[in-house]
Amino acid sequence: MSDLPSLPPLRDVIRNHELSAVKALGQHFLLDTNLIDRIARVAGPFDGINVIEVGPGPGGLTRSLLAHNAASVTAVEKDTRCVAALEDLVAAAAGRLTVIGGDALAIDVADLTPAPRRIVANLPYNVATVLLLQWFRKGPFEGHAFDRMVVMVQKEVADRLAAKPSTKDYGRLSVAAQWHCIVKSEFNVAPSAFTPPPKVQSSIITLTPREQPPAPAEWRWLEAVTAAAFNQRRKMLRSALKAWNFDFVALGINPEARAENLSVEEFCVLARAAAERGPAAN
Repeated sequence: MSDLPSLPPLRDVIRNHELSAVKALGQHFLLDTNLIDRIARVAGPFDGINVIEVGPGPGGLTRSLLAHNAASVTAVEKDTRCVAALEDLVAAAAGRLTVIGGDALAIDVADLTPAPRRIVANLPYNVATVLLLQWFRKGPFEGHAFDRMVVMVQKEVADRLAAKPSTKDYGRLSVAAQWHCIVKSEFNVAPSAFTPPPKVQSSIITLTPREQPPAPAEWRWLEAVTAAAFNQRRKMLRSALKAWNFDFVALGINPEARAENLSVEEFCVLARAAAERGPAAN
């Protein structure tokens, strides 16, 4: 039986362990318990689910995940001060919480706990995009490394993840996310909910791995053509992708379109053509 109700308030944990937020670590502590519980409800139910949390900080979301009956929570925390601050929570969780001190960028988090596993996290702002791309590369179509990812990120990152073609937010991250996952924006979080308040709004977003991608392609080639196209997003495709010498008309793609105009499925057409031709000529 866990002993979560006896834990001190989060503000006391922060004060007792002198957890001033470190800008270099992208830290903004979420202390509003009603909001934290709302995130856990969106991410649940957790019957039989092993949860991975990145950047637990003082443990507010961690507490809620445990209270909402996650089978286990494995929290990865880079800040050694926060690792120490979570010791009481580890004891109160009665074996359901493991805290790993380390950098999530250097850890294959899918190896930390058995399936079914789910990522639920308030991601550090400075590494959120890199982490998401790293998790996408796990290959969700091959054994489903994660059954879902429910993460808080900067609103501008959430907008990019969910963006549609021919909009200003549509880019490489949009294509990567939407080829791998069904993307759903849940709700926004105001800066005032955090200590210290960030200068931007945040959003909760759910990423559910697809059973099959929306169109066939090899991920490495899809990455290659989207990178080339969006690195020169103001240029027409015939210029941005000239190194491959594609026959755009034969592929059914307008050579005068720009990267932001192409659907995920059309990028898959280009990825398949690139795979046939091999690496782009320099």
